[in-house]
This record gives sequence, structure tokens and C-alpha cells, in this order.
Amino acid sequence: MLVLLVGTGIFLSFRLGFLQFSNLPYALKLAFTRSQDKKSSGDISHFQSLMTALAATIGTGNIAGVSTAVIAGGPGAVFWMWVTAIFGMATKYGEAILSVKYRVKNSKGEMSGGPMYYIERGLGWKWLAVLFAIFGAVASFGIGNLVQSNSVAEALNGSFGISPWITGIVLAVFTGLVILGGIKSIGRVTGFIVPFMAIFYVLGGLIIILLNIKEIPHALGLIFGEAFTAKSVGGGVLGTAVRYGVARGVFSNEAGLGSAPIAAAAAKTDYPGRQALVSMTGTFLDTIVVCSITGLTLVMSGKWVGADTDQSSSLTVAAFNGFLPHVGGYIVTFGLIFFAYSTVIGWSYYGEKCVGYLLGDRSVYVYRVIFTLAVLVGSVSSLKIVWGISDVFNALMAIPNLIALLLLSRVIVAETKIFKDVRRKEKIHGTAKDVTINT
Repeated sequence: MLVLLVGTGIFLSFRLGFLQFSNLPYALKLAFTRSQDKKSSGDISHFQSLMTALAATIGTGNIAGVSTAVIAGGPGAVFWMWVTAIFGMATKYGEAILSVKYRVKNSKGEMSGGPMYYIERGLGWKWLAVLFAIFGAVASFGIGNLVQSNSVAEALNGSFGISPWITGIVLAVFTGLVILGGIKSIGRVTGFIVPFMAIFYVLGGLIIILLNIKEIPHALGLIFGEAFTAKSVGGGVLGTAVRYGVARGVFSNEAGLGSAPIAAAAAKTDYPGRQALVSMTGTFLDTIVVCSITGLTLVMSGKWVGADTDQSSSLTVAAFNGFLPHVGGYIVTFGLIFFAYSTVIGWSYYGEKCVGYLLGDRSVYVYRVIFTLAVLVGSVSSLKIVWGISDVFNALMAIPNLIALLLLSRVIVAETKIFKDVRRKEKIHGTAKDVTINT
């Protein structure tokens, strides 16, 4: 699975001329520019679409996932997370470009898109599209709901002694208030929560890094040095650092799983290529920025030596506390709470689009109610087995999606060429108003 996920990213990177490097500055500018072409089709802005995707993407994987990778694979695992992200940006780009190109308007006048639509409309394989939607709907209750609400309940109970029942009820109410309003409500909330939580966590990590700047060369030396040792590269099936770095990297940024393009399809955009560049930045922000903060702090602390993977979240707390006594632990705890809650909101949208595809738009309201109640169940339950089931359904989601990306790569390349012509004319004329491309 990991070879297929990363291999698809490498394949698309070569086919697209490594545009994740040349177009990243423009993509970031596009993502965070509030000006929006209101005439374009779509439900939410580029920024809100990216924040919805990041809401689902930035989660426990950025704290517990990175910690697990470093404990099991050593500091070298951080390097392989970076490699995964670099190629994953091309995968995210490809997913988004297909999602916008093949999106449709549903009975409520809202945009619907994602792998199920580009598999059906691009490949003509309805049966594979149905399989993806089933896997996506089930995964939304696992990794997108139960395990996230459980993480919030455990964090609040451990740090403040708050009963999981109280956490579950409050979390369910806040989840219901947001998701019952649909994508526009989700877009508004994630547009506020995601920048706040990411800046809060990243600033805390940057303070630690700046206060211990002399430790950075040693930490980077460990990360790069242990990325290529015999054990890291050749041990086991793929090598410990490679295996855990790639696995946690994919788990964190979700490139290739087929989840993020569902949010991309809702964006107001004139060309698929424009929104695809915005979506691509999600992988960069998630792994290269947020995961790196966790990884560098853990490696500098040295607390990963001899630690057990069951201690993943508590190890991150200990590392932050070691550099910022008392305050550091709260940064991680509140970061985990906001990360997990935002994941619930983001994944609710993914799940409802999968259910809507399978059972029709009327079924979405029932799904939202059941999804909200599941938040309470997750908060008060023991969910070790759910983690395993969630990983399985995430992998099952990826298979149909990666098949479609590889077989429709010619479409991705063709749409990219169209948008390159648009960008060239925009640079000449300074505006997109009079730019017309024969598609």
C-alpha cells in the first residue's frame, strides 16, 4: 500500500514536471488571498475549501503520529515524512484537478465531487465508484469521528479531570451545530478554527526551537544521518525509518486517500488547475510545517530513546514540557483537542458526500444526525479496535482512488497545460478577465 501511495506521487511528479516546487509560492499566495472570483461556480472560497481539507487532515497524526514514527523508526523517520510530503503534493494536486473537472451539482444546487465522481465520469466504472463511497462513508465514522472524539475526551480527562460524558455531550452539541448547516457552515467555522489552532501550535513549537536554536544542527544531523543507515533503509521489509516515516506521513497528510478532493470540489474556481494548486498546499502545511514542529521538538528532547509507541501523545507532552515547563504540556493538549475536533467537522463533510452519492441527497440529513450521536459514543468508549479498522478502511479508500489517478493521469496533464496557458496570459495582461482558453 505504501509503495503504491508514494509511487503514484513519484509518477505524477515526473509527469507534471515537479510543479510542486515551481508553483508553490503562487499556490500559497492563491490559498491565502481573500479576493475571490464570485462569478465562478462553487459553494465556498479557495481559502475555506483548503481550511475544510486541513481541518480533516491536521489531527492526531500531527502529534501522536509523528511521535509514533520517531519512537519506532528513529529520527530518520522525520526525513521520510518530508519525502512523502514532497511527492504527496503532486498526488493532492492530481486529486483536486480531477475532482473539480468532474464535479456535478446535486439536487440542492451544491457542488458534489471527489473520487466517486471522477471514477464514474472519467473512467466509466460505476462499481469502483460505489466501492470508494462505501469505504469513505465507513472511514468517516472511524478515523473521522470515533477515534477523534475519544482522543479529546482522554486529553480533557487526563489534564483537567473532566468526565468523558460531559466532553461527549458538549462535543456532540458543537459538532451538530456546525455540520447540520452544511458545507457553508463548515467552511465558515473551519476558516476560523484551523488557522487559529495551527498558528497556536506552530508558534509554541517555534518558541521552543528558537530558545534552543543551538540544538537544531544536532537534531537535523540525527534526522538526515539516521535516514540512510542500514537499519533505517534495509531492515525489515522497507526499513524502520522508511516504513514508519512513510506510513505516518501518509496518515497525516492523507495524500492519495481520496478524502481532500471532496472538499476541493466545493470551491469557487474558474479552472480546475487553480484549485488544484491550492489543495496541493495542504500537504505542505500539514507535513512540512506542522509535523516538522513536532518532529524537531521530539528529536531535540531525546525523550524518544527507549520510549514505547503506546506513549506517543504523552511523549509529545513530555517533550514540550521539558522545554517549556507546564506551558508546553498545555500547548500539546489544547492542540490535540482542536486538531481532533476540526477533524470531526472536516470528515463529516467527506462522509455525507459519500452517503449522498450512494443513497441520494435526502439521506444526508439522517447521516448528519447519526454522525453527531457517534461523537458521544466515541467519547465514552474504549476504541482500540476502531484504530485498526480505521486504518483498513483508509487503505481501502486509497486503492480505487489511486487506480483512477494513474489511469486518468493524461487528463491531469491536459488540464495542467490548459491552466499553464491561462497563467501565461494572466502574467501578460495582469488580469484573468480577458483570458480565454480553448478547452
